Amino acid sequence: MKNDSTTFLDNFHIPRWEELPSIDLYLDQVVNLINSCLSPYLFFSNNCSIGENELLTKTMINNYVKNSLIEPPIKKQYSRSQLSKLFVICVLKQVYSMQDIKILIDVALKNSNIKTAYNKFCNLFEEALICTYTKKDFIDTHSTSDNLYLLKSVLLSCSYKIYVHNITNIKSEKS
Repeated sequence: MKNDSTTFLDNFHIPRWEELPSIDLYLDQVVNLINSCLSPYLFFSNNCSIGENELLTKTMINNYVKNSLIEPPIKKQYSRSQLSKLFVICVLKQVYSMQDIKILIDVALKNSNIKTAYNKFCNLFEEALICTYTKKDFIDTHSTSDNLYLLKSVLLSCSYKIYVHNITNIKSEKS
């Protein structure tokens, strides 16, 4: 039988590159897609001025464009590339600053195309969450890549924060 802390993982899945819409989306559509995929599982640590289930807002996306975390929309539409970066930003902002996220995205894309980097990010983040919640090690003894080690370290820090947040909420609800 599963405990409360692992049941939320049952349906957790970040859409892979091939699952992202093949047509460009308008801002409202982007916000709806990302919030519907991630908000039930992640939290926004400064949610004093936004709704509880809004991990991403139009204003946030506009700020990410202004700060060059994602490219500006073309004809008010966002591509798979921008969508994938927004998914990454929403996960990483649980722990990291926008400046850190920009650096991490740049490092990831330095040696890989966006499709490969994004799919690896999604796979490893889901694996990190499962390992965190099932209390298993998340190590790769065969890899000597500094970039892979960096990515795994980043994703573990995010999964630990999510774990702590969810476990403390479950315990406080039972009290």
